[in-house]
Amino acid sequence: MGAHSRKCDWCGSGTPIVRDMEPVNTDYQYWCEECARALVIKGDPIETYRELDGEPIYGRLLEEHCTLKRFYSFATA
Repeated sequence: MGAHSRKCDWCGSGTPIVRDMEPVNTDYQYWCEECARALVIKGDPIETYRELDGEPIYGRLLEEHCTLKRFYSFATA
């Protein structure tokens, strides 16, 4: 399945912006911006992730909404 045809694993409709590289449940690896924002605000952000399409959208969500100072890993390749 191509990256552009994939949908968010949580809502099933949004275009994924981030992939969880170490998901607790492998059914939920790809997240759209709205669902990813909800995770961050809820206090359950993705810790090891890969941005999709080269845009740092998820990184900006972490900076804007995450007050808990944890170490997050941007996965390459």
